[in-house]
Amino acid sequence: MLISTRGRYALRVMIDLAEHIDSNYIPMKDVAQRQGISLKYIERIMPVLTHHNLVEGVHGKGGGYRLTKKPEEYKIGEILRLTEGDLAPVACLECNAKACERTAQCRTLPMWNDFYKMINDFFDRVTIAELMQGEYKSHLIQ
Repeated sequence: MLISTRGRYALRVMIDLAEHIDSNYIPMKDVAQRQGISLKYIERIMPVLTHHNLVEGVHGKGGGYRLTKKPEEYKIGEILRLTEGDLAPVACLECNAKACERTAQCRTLPMWNDFYKMINDFFDRVTIAELMQGEYKSHLIQ
């Protein structure tokens, strides 16, 4: 599994919006400049985040985007699944995957299922607030 630029940039945009939550609507050109991300690239990410009500936007003078919830209410897993699609480590576990003819005798499927659950559980424990505040502490089981 490889998280793409789209997923990583979406996280950076969301963290930036969280850091400026006291502002009203934040122009994406400001976020692009602070994050060193192309405005065109950000403009391709924002419709997904808006469509799923993670952010709200206003066009025109004084427009921009802002979070719809508190930073601690945003799970990294939610954002990555929207921007990356399924986080499945193998094709047979992807959402809407064609049923595999080897499922009954697949000796590796239980391992892949555990790994898939672990990925989702991990990203669902980390919040935008933790990353924004630099307070991320390992969520790995010790």
